[in-house]
Amino acid sequence: MYYKFNGFTQKLVGAAAEEAYNPQGLRPFAYPEAPAPIFATPTRLPSEAGSEYLGKNRVPELQKLFQKPDGIPVHLKRGFPDKLLYRTTMALTVGGAIYCLIAIYIASQPKKN
Repeated sequence: MYYKFNGFTQKLVGAAAEEAYNPQGLRPFAYPEAPAPIFATPTRLPSEAGSEYLGKNRVPELQKLFQKPDGIPVHLKRGFPDKLLYRTTMALTVGGAIYCLIAIYIASQPKKN
């Protein structure tokens, strides 16, 4: 026996093989012709696209920097900005943890009438 999901009752119900394998909304549909373009701008294939970004490719430089075995963690390899972000994140994390503990302590105290 075949089953399909009934969206109204939210349960599995018995069904014919065709309904079970092709549920409503998932039936294959073939367009007889390509749909009309929505926008008037022409589209280019990836093979036709030229090099529009004229900047320098920095990936090889960054690979050399991050793969250098100098014992520095990857998240600190770019110097001062990385250290500043790391320390700010750690300070906010510790501050948030302390704030949560204080809030839990205050919430655990009985209300004085």
